[in-house]
Amino acid sequence: MAGMNGGGSEREARKAHASMALVQLINGGYHVITKVALNVGVNQLVFCLFRDLLALSLLAPVAYVREKRIRPPMSKRLLLSFFFLGLTGIFGNQLLFLIGLSYTNPTYAAAIQPSIPVFTFLLAVMMGTERVNLLKTEGQAKVGGTLICVCGAILMVLFRGPALLGQKDADFAAQNDISARGQPEPAGWLMSSFLELGLEHWHIGVLCLIGNCMCMATFLAIQATVLAKYPANLSVTALSYFFGTVLMVTTAFLMTNESTEWNLTRSELFAVFYAGVIASALNYGLLTWSNKILGPALVALYNPLQPAASAFLSRIFLGSPIYLGSVIGGFLIIAGLYMVTWASYRDRHTDIGTMPQIARSSEPLIHKDALINKIPYLRGHIFSGPSALSPKPID
Repeated sequence: MAGMNGGGSEREARKAHASMALVQLINGGYHVITKVALNVGVNQLVFCLFRDLLALSLLAPVAYVREKRIRPPMSKRLLLSFFFLGLTGIFGNQLLFLIGLSYTNPTYAAAIQPSIPVFTFLLAVMMGTERVNLLKTEGQAKVGGTLICVCGAILMVLFRGPALLGQKDADFAAQNDISARGQPEPAGWLMSSFLELGLEHWHIGVLCLIGNCMCMATFLAIQATVLAKYPANLSVTALSYFFGTVLMVTTAFLMTNESTEWNLTRSELFAVFYAGVIASALNYGLLTWSNKILGPALVALYNPLQPAASAFLSRIFLGSPIYLGSVIGGFLIIAGLYMVTWASYRDRHTDIGTMPQIARSSEPLIHKDALINKIPYLRGHIFSGPSALSPKPID
């Protein structure tokens, strides 16, 4: 029986790794699509609001129906946790990135994104959801793999090299730049306050991008601890989106003055649909499920794949060339991911040998009510079983 459980755990882990690779590929498509849509001049707040409303309208009913029987009772502490998840992962993450992008440039925005795994790794270690022993090979592999992965992503952004595929003279930067000329000020009073302090628009953009990375890292670290107490994956995503959308609606109505800012063109509508259905509802659902199985540090380590996915999709849909720096950086990212995955695999097998089977490793993406009806004790096992994120001694 233990062998069967272990095999199931490994299958779930492989599915989670494949899901995270798909998430980053979808994010790469999101970047390509929004680069075209945002050039038209859509308001960032309005874009985020429509995106979140669409995602919430899909996630809420599915989570309510599919997880009605396995959802634990709500508490004030859980509500506060969901509020912070919405504040950091939905509201802050999305809005700060678009504002920072409008005040800097895509190159700098992409260069700072690899800091997300570093911030997440540090937070996960401090919160106890990630264990690192630098005296062991596994711990050294985790730290070294994280650094290699980040270096690969930075190399892709800062070093271009000769073009391996496509025209050498293609102006890749011009195709990727998001023009802020038609953009209304996303938060005029706030930006004017920063400008009065002597900060320039570039400095404000840099601060927003750093805040975006820290919001995403905090979201992943907090979500891992919430999933240990609230194993309903889709409900966690839906509740996070509920609070994030409430914050976005409030901010959008306070910060937008002209009714024309709410009008969307056909290309913007397509971008909103893709962002809401694919890049939000599907992506965040897969990310939450993978976070429960792999942990926040390993999930965050897939973020450096975004530049590679964007370059690959830009080559297909925009005809952009692929440069030597992208290829070398991609190999470094894959090597770093392999090191951390190997170390996590070794740690997991060590835990299986010394601890009872961990519930989260075999948690399905969407729970099946029929299975729970046939095996009643499974529900108790999910609620009372020891969590891999915060192990507790068994009486």
